[in-house]
Amino acid sequence: MKIDQKRIPTHIAMILDGNGRWAKKRLLPRTLGHRKGAFNIVEIAKECSLIGVKYLTLFCFSTENWNRPKDEVKYLMYTPIRYYKKYKNKIWNSSYKIRFIGKRDRIPAELLQIIQEIEDKTKDHTGLTLTLCVDYGAYDELTTAVKEIASLVSEKKLSIDQITKECIEQHLFTKDYPNLDLLIRTSGEVRISNFLLWQLGYAELYFTDVLWPDFNRKELEKAILSYQSRDRRFGGLNENK
Repeated sequence: MKIDQKRIPTHIAMILDGNGRWAKKRLLPRTLGHRKGAFNIVEIAKECSLIGVKYLTLFCFSTENWNRPKDEVKYLMYTPIRYYKKYKNKIWNSSYKIRFIGKRDRIPAELLQIIQEIEDKTKDHTGLTLTLCVDYGAYDELTTAVKEIASLVSEKKLSIDQITKECIEQHLFTKDYPNLDLLIRTSGEVRISNFLLWQLGYAELYFTDVLWPDFNRKELEKAILSYQSRDRRFGGLNENK
């Protein structure tokens, strides 16, 4: 079965799970699993762009991941700095608009500077919008939104009656993104793990046993075909069925 090019999901989000297990199966250090997984981000972003996906949002490091072993956290925070210095010209010259969402007060200063530089250098690009969620958690995102709205109310810049679904969405990290169409989680885990809880309201969910480093174009096409096979009613009824 071929993908219907007229029904490509505009916005796909992915929980990248299984790097450690991929490495363990091969008797390798977990860090090598993360390395393989990082390079796979590049490959899947390219495939999504070729297929016609406009927005790809990836869960890279959660607010809870700081609780992992210190050496692993250090690797995840500082290795991207080395790779960026090596590949930055390719990043700058790509068509991708690259964005980062999540807390920024715990990110190492050098990595934060790189994040800001990447966003600035690619902000006018018109290709795939690739969003990397780093130190991100949906509870934190929603808490931040509530605080911002409460502050506006207390300053009498916003009335209670003006707090609508659209108002709340304007205070989320994804305020200028289209609705999420499809969430993919790799590695066989069947849970959301505090990721895009608001945005998942009417998204289709797809879970696969494939570990993230092994997730390729064929697996991506399977996920999109599954998405296209579903009857998306958004709470209503399809009178043709």
